[in-house]
Amino acid sequence: MKTFQIEGAARTDLGKKATKQIRREGQVPCVIYGEEKNTHFTAPTKAFKNLVYSPEFFIVEVSVDGQTHKTVMKDLQFHPVTDQLLHIDFMPLVDDRKIILDLPLVFEGLAEGVKAGGKLLPKERKLKVKAFPKDLLPELKVDVSPLTLGKSMKVGDLSYDKLEIMNNVNIPIVSVEIPRALKSAQSKEAATTEAAAE
Repeated sequence: MKTFQIEGAARTDLGKKATKQIRREGQVPCVIYGEEKNTHFTAPTKAFKNLVYSPEFFIVEVSVDGQTHKTVMKDLQFHPVTDQLLHIDFMPLVDDRKIILDLPLVFEGLAEGVKAGGKLLPKERKLKVKAFPKDLLPELKVDVSPLTLGKSMKVGDLSYDKLEIMNNVNIPIVSVEIPRALKSAQSKEAATTEAAAE
């Protein structure tokens, strides 16, 4: 499992005025919640670049006042106009407590439908799972090789040891689309076959 280190500075003033000043100084206000008491801290915006804008899943080790917190990123807030990173919520990883979070999907293999001229269309990039920290995976691998033309895989088709998938089982996650040219060729072939049979 990949880890990401953040060096944070503890926050004592949590008011709106102080928060605005923190952002003006190029810092991001953050909080680790779910421990005995919440830990408020700040860190430079640039320190989060490879964490926030990566499709990968990381365990985030946050150091504040000499204490290291093993966490995962839970919630992000961005400015609606400028896309500036405004706030991050982190959740601690506790060995005997299950956690719910999003893990990235990784599609592997060459689908039968793609070999036949179709196009693989991912419908979901992540799935919500519930698990103990020790059972977390860096990614959810999906073998698409059996997928044929015009068919799709759903959440209910997946299972992972010691992970509970929280998404609706009927949600499609990936499909093989039949291209228009191939549909047209199939229609002509079907029409020719029917004509020959008459």
